[in-house]
Amino acid sequence: MNRREFFGGSLAGLGLMAVSGMSSEADGATIGELDKRSVAKLRISSQLGVCPGDTLEEKLANMKKFGCEAVEYGGDVVGQGEKYRKMADDAGLKVSAICWGSHGGDLCKGDPARVESIRDDMKKALETAGILGCSGVIHVPAFSSETTMTNQEIRKMCLDFYPEMAEFAKSCNTNLILEPLCRMEAFFIRQVADGTAICRDCVGAPDKGLGVMGDFYHMDTEEVNDMAALIYAGDYLKHIHLAGGVEEPRRTLPGQNSRRFVDGFRGLKYIGYQGFCSFECGRGPGDIMEEFPKAIKFLQSQWEEA
Repeated sequence: MNRREFFGGSLAGLGLMAVSGMSSEADGATIGELDKRSVAKLRISSQLGVCPGDTLEEKLANMKKFGCEAVEYGGDVVGQGEKYRKMADDAGLKVSAICWGSHGGDLCKGDPARVESIRDDMKKALETAGILGCSGVIHVPAFSSETTMTNQEIRKMCLDFYPEMAEFAKSCNTNLILEPLCRMEAFFIRQVADGTAICRDCVGAPDKGLGVMGDFYHMDTEEVNDMAALIYAGDYLKHIHLAGGVEEPRRTLPGQNSRRFVDGFRGLKYIGYQGFCSFECGRGPGDIMEEFPKAIKFLQSQWEEA
């Protein structure tokens, strides 16, 4: 029996109690009143790299053809929001998010000039996200190799920096979205709850321009129970990344290894999640023209089971 099997049921219950406790302090809501399964939707998006197609136009067309509702762009679209929104519109797609990364870890270098640089560039990215009409700009404070600061120092930097960015994001009708990463890539913000706590401490409510996301690949290492982790995030949860887990073939399309999504999808259903779930993964074995739609069908079946 692995740790997920041992702790899974009890921690899912704790996730429900945690949400109930947080909400009841505010408005007396019960667990039953917090259950939003009736409004939850599975809305699939994809980054460009995993999708079949030789050109951007072909990739977008294939996303639509195979059942995606949106595209997740990379940071190279910053400053070109009108162009890339039109391309998505022409393909019949929405834009889910901008995957922006860490900006070289500049927030966590201890250098005021680098902080100013990331501040200016992050605002440009948030402005573009607003034009694209997407849920937000995905940000990692720093990968492990990019900083020598301690957890405590990074957390203080985040609490000092993010409120201003959240306010700016709100003014652009979008969000700055924190991405937890597994221990192989980062030592700070590894669990969904870590990111949720920073959001809560920075802005105090999930509608203030700062949110968190879950990535099923990273969660495979860091979370004991996917359902509990996502329920705990609640309305702070603004985006999801989809990928197979750490078993071989590693981080490939959903359904190509043993990673399952039912528990996580149960959490998304419970909180009434209507945001996008986006492929961020490798292509894995097989013909991508067959494997890509197969992965979508697999996820739809997991959603139905959840």
